[in-house]
Amino acid sequence: MNRLVSFWKQQKGLFTPFVLMLLVIMFIVEFVKGAILVSILPIYMKSALGISTFIIGWTMAFQYIGDNVFRSPVGWLIDKIGYRPVMLTGVLLTFVSVLIMVTFSHSAWLIVACTLLGIGTSPLWPCVITGATESVGENGSGTMMSVIYTAWLSGVGLGPVVINFFVGETYTLAFRLLLLLTVLCVIVTCFLPAGDKRGAASVKTMWAEWKGKRSKSRQAGSVWSRQLDKIRRYLDEARSSLHVSWAFYPALFAQTFALGLLTPVLTLYARTVLHLSPTQYSMFLVAGGAITVLFLVPVGKLVDRWGTKWFINAGLLLSAFSLLTFPFITQVSVILVLVTLMGIGYALLIPSWNAMIASVIPSEKRGAIWGFFLTIEGCGNVFGPIISGKLWDAIGHRAPFIASGVVLIVLFVLQLFIAVRRQIVVK
Repeated sequence: MNRLVSFWKQQKGLFTPFVLMLLVIMFIVEFVKGAILVSILPIYMKSALGISTFIIGWTMAFQYIGDNVFRSPVGWLIDKIGYRPVMLTGVLLTFVSVLIMVTFSHSAWLIVACTLLGIGTSPLWPCVITGATESVGENGSGTMMSVIYTAWLSGVGLGPVVINFFVGETYTLAFRLLLLLTVLCVIVTCFLPAGDKRGAASVKTMWAEWKGKRSKSRQAGSVWSRQLDKIRRYLDEARSSLHVSWAFYPALFAQTFALGLLTPVLTLYARTVLHLSPTQYSMFLVAGGAITVLFLVPVGKLVDRWGTKWFINAGLLLSAFSLLTFPFITQVSVILVLVTLMGIGYALLIPSWNAMIASVIPSEKRGAIWGFFLTIEGCGNVFGPIISGKLWDAIGHRAPFIASGVVLIVLFVLQLFIAVRRQIVVK
């Protein structure tokens, strides 16, 4: 009976109105982002503008650079002023980004729009992970990570699929749908709470402090210098509160680097090498995404019960095998099996990997440290597309997939070292 009551309380914590709003925002933003980065930009820039794959990779990298540069400061801002103002600023910048894409077609404007898209989406993961894990507590972190990634994968997976039905001779209708969704996201964000023990009072306090310092010293540069020193000291304290082995940080990078290697080439490979129709490609995306989503929550619950080690190991090996085999297969039926195996591999990896990360984060600086970790992970998303495009142009279409599989094998080795050392070095 006590177990039943405990389980019911945990489920209520998972789906509070605050968490539900965060998940809705996550879904919409990732739907828009996935539709733009996976289905629209690669084909549009390659076929309509005649841009090389290397430049396409750089364009996507600017999106990840904008996202990555602001993640650590965003984590600090969440701790200081709360969720609503941070998330609302990001969603509005996302809207501006899509508006630029609708209005302009020159490649330079597309790069600017991608950069703004990255800056606008930078608050998403720190806000959602910090808010959701605070709501559920450490004992349910695996399950909560599964729920978060279900919303993420649903958006990332459905965005490229659904947007294909709105793409005709032009992309006008597709961009109008994306604009409408970003407006809806702005409305939902306005209903977020300012933040637990934060919010408007904190904003007023910070503003009053800034005005007081400015009245004493009219030198604005010194005021901003002190504020930057505060941020720097806060982040240094956050980093010093961590006790993890050296392998932890390259492992954070490798996990997203492997995924980043696939981002700019996946659609190109399906359309130009496998010669899949838009319907067939959508079928593959749905198959892989659906398998992952179906397994995420059950795996998350098992991670909370049995720990992370075996799920991480199995997920990495299964995903690496699928990626290393994938570019050498041309039969559609076999490719579908490999996509399914890859979906299962990521379903095993995602909740267990992130639950492992969450286990080393002290609760008093959760926002800043999540921002710090996500910045390291984001570096993988920055360099992955750049190197992927170069590998495609210089070596061939198989190279990015082989490189991604090799990186996952390296991550498997790093993770074994972390697993051995964790009991000693993590406090």
